[in-house]
Amino acid sequence: MSQSPLSSAQALQAEALYLNLLDGVRALVAQSPGPVVLAGIPSGGAWLAERLHRDLGLSGSAGVVSSSMHRDDFAQRGLSLGAHTVLPFEVNGAHLLLIDDVLYTGRTLRAVINELFDHGRPASVRLAVLVDRGGRELPVEAQFAAARVQMGADESLSLARDAAGRLSFVVERVA
Repeated sequence: MSQSPLSSAQALQAEALYLNLLDGVRALVAQSPGPVVLAGIPSGGAWLAERLHRDLGLSGSAGVVSSSMHRDDFAQRGLSLGAHTVLPFEVNGAHLLLIDDVLYTGRTLRAVINELFDHGRPASVRLAVLVDRGGRELPVEAQFAAARVQMGADESLSLARDAAGRLSFVVERVA
């Protein structure tokens, strides 16, 4: 992958979008019929879930749900290092809010939901994302997206985090 100026995604400001995400997640938490637990999808979604959990003052800890074991391209990708599921709360009966950085085809989310149900049966599962870039291959939709952008199939958008915890986007052209 090589970095290059590409689409409108280049103009996205991750820190500003985080504030929109925080407001959207706050509203989703307020609308929930019961206490909400957060779980992020590695790596960007996990970073966001951790920060949202802290900024919302929720009790306990945010979880992490890995897609590694349920991916439809597992044979090509194998296990990602550091991408292990950690759920420091009871999944059964929980009102769970999944957090991800970028929603694209929906395939990662399908794998994450399969992994989640290996750990129990939540009362509800909702999704909030920093960016919805379109291009869905599966019928998946976020209940909240801080931004929606159109990108080409030859573009990749990912979230980066520096040592101080500041967020930014990396846009790359894929071969």
